[in-house]
Amino acid sequence: MKINKREIILQIARKLFARYGLKKTSVDDIAAEAKIGKTTIYYYFKSKQDIFKAVVDRELAILKNAINEAISKEDSPQEKLRAFILTRISHLRKLVNLYRVTKDIVTELLPDLEKIRESHFMEEMNIIMEILSEGVNKGTFKAKRIGLTALAIISALKGLEYPWVLDGKPLDIKKSVDTLLHILFKGIETK
Repeated sequence: MKINKREIILQIARKLFARYGLKKTSVDDIAAEAKIGKTTIYYYFKSKQDIFKAVVDRELAILKNAINEAISKEDSPQEKLRAFILTRISHLRKLVNLYRVTKDIVTELLPDLEKIRESHFMEEMNIIMEILSEGVNKGTFKAKRIGLTALAIISALKGLEYPWVLDGKPLDIKKSVDTLLHILFKGIETK
């Protein structure tokens, strides 16, 4: 099976952006690594930022598919929430470029990526709110303010994943997720 040039460009760019970041990776670097001319890259993409946007779109699709697949295998709201969190955290380290789409990069270099970041955030909120609503309807959860609860869960996840993904600090994912879920499901216990 022959891989087309656009796909090769995206694969190489993804690797280089992950290693060096957006600012330090040039179109020349991508062309040299892909062993193609710069004009070929510009045939498929308008700019380096356009390539980065395509890489982020690709990583977002990978994450969405993995999350949906993991959730679909579970029956209970608790296990769906656990599957969402474990899948999200475990895939983020592999999807470094998606994780690097911070507010700074978005506003400074790629303002149109803000829409992607906001869309991704809303999709995650909707998934969690759907799981929470299912749990409330089944009598499993007692969340009165589902939107606020979903926001708290996403915020807690970002706190867990930041040092692990960006700084490479060790994290026992399953233990950390189980602790987070225990707090969510049982509250802070005095025992």
